[in-house]
Amino acid sequence: QVQLVESGGGLVQPGGSLRLSCAASGSILSINTMGWYRQAPGQQRDLVARITSTGSTNYADSVKGRFTISRVNARNTVYLQMNSLRPEDTAVYYCHAAITIYSGRYNLTNYWGQGTQVTVSS
Repeated sequence: QVQLVESGGGLVQPGGSLRLSCAASGSILSINTMGWYRQAPGQQRDLVARITSTGSTNYADSVKGRFTISRVNARNTVYLQMNSLRPEDTAVYYCHAAITIYSGRYNLTNYWGQGTQVTVSS
């Protein structure tokens, strides 16, 4: 089995910073794209940022210039550095990874973390 474990959420004032981490563990052959999504109450889950295994990134327009995604492939870990946080960034943040596992045959499967709350408020 594969698990994604997130950490780093919390309460921060507007203009502050937080760093989210997500580590994948289990029977992993390889990890393709890793990313972060967020979901505010009553809204759909939206992409925040993602990064490929070779380091190519893309971001939601609302976070460009403020958030930075990175990964350490040797540790199966992805990070999200969030600066200049705004109240509208408040949401549950979910880690995502597209992982190849072997269970009789090779399967590329989407995995999600449990979510971590980020609250931006004074």
